[in-house]
Amino acid sequence: MRLKANGLETVSSQALSGAAGVKPTQLRKDLTYFGQFGTRGLGYDVNQLTDMISEVLGTNNLQPVVLVGVGNLGKALISYRGFEREGFEIVSAFDADPKVADGTLRQGIPVRSMDALQSIVADHQVKMAILCVPAEAAQSTANVLIETGVTGILNFAPMVLHAPDGVTVNNVNLAIELENLSYFIQDHAPDEVSPGNVEA
Repeated sequence: MRLKANGLETVSSQALSGAAGVKPTQLRKDLTYFGQFGTRGLGYDVNQLTDMISEVLGTNNLQPVVLVGVGNLGKALISYRGFEREGFEIVSAFDADPKVADGTLRQGIPVRSMDALQSIVADHQVKMAILCVPAEAAQSTANVLIETGVTGILNFAPMVLHAPDGVTVNNVNLAIELENLSYFIQDHAPDEVSPGNVEA
């Protein structure tokens, strides 16, 4: 949690609600579902809050994750150190290309062939995967992941995956996110002022 990393010992519901984008009353109400803590006028103890959230999210210990598809995006995600700060560890990466999946380490993470997927998922009790394969390979790769026991997939392939009940797929489409951003900056852009309309 950033608060802890910044050395803060307490935080107010006002500050938390601002970061979360909700009203302070709603935030306080939501937090009471997880127990009674926090002191009126002083706020919440950051260490206690961090421990509680980690327990609720199941991130007390690093959760193992596999990454499939070590192209440009996969390499970038392997290099990203933020996963560990949030309680997740990429234990292995996989690729269908034998030239890529040669067992060498990238950022300390082994890159293996798809043949090793089942044993790694079983050995590390992996339930989550990051999918960075081309669209045409996404569904078949997701099917393989699901067959090995993975129940959560973060999908970067530009297509909607079909998954059975009990398997959660979160789609991350960077192009759509840019389209959304483009819409909002156009929609909220100030009207252009022509030189003839400028008041002296």
